[in-house]
Amino acid sequence: MPGAVVNNGRMNTLLNVIWLLFGGIWLALGYFAAGIICCLLIVTIPFGIASFRIGVYALWPFGQTVVNRSGPTSGFSAIGNVIWLLVAGIWIAIGHVLTAIPMFASIIGIPLGIANLKLIPVSLAPLGKVIVPSSGTYLPTYR
Repeated sequence: MPGAVVNNGRMNTLLNVIWLLFGGIWLALGYFAAGIICCLLIVTIPFGIASFRIGVYALWPFGQTVVNRSGPTSGFSAIGNVIWLLVAGIWIAIGHVLTAIPMFASIIGIPLGIANLKLIPVSLAPLGKVIVPSSGTYLPTYR
């Protein structure tokens, strides 16, 4: 069904433009600012890179998904995720929930609220994750 893929791509683009206008740009700018601040110190550069990655995802979330990085992850990633969760992750997740609630108030806002909630797992534990297109061979298959 090639037509369905094209329509899905057009719908993703339309939803991304609406998302950008109604909050995505501000979320992305917040993540980019956090990334710049994190990159000021050498120790927090991994958190800065993760913030930039989430910022790009927050800018254009429809048509993308978050998956675990393939291969073994290091213990540093787990420790970093715990630090991130305690310092920033929980507050960012609360912010996503609070901004998703008003988006659910209208029919047009429902997909935007869902996209906002879709950002919560990666905002809680960003290390060891990768953002990939949601269509194609990038998604893991479970057998």
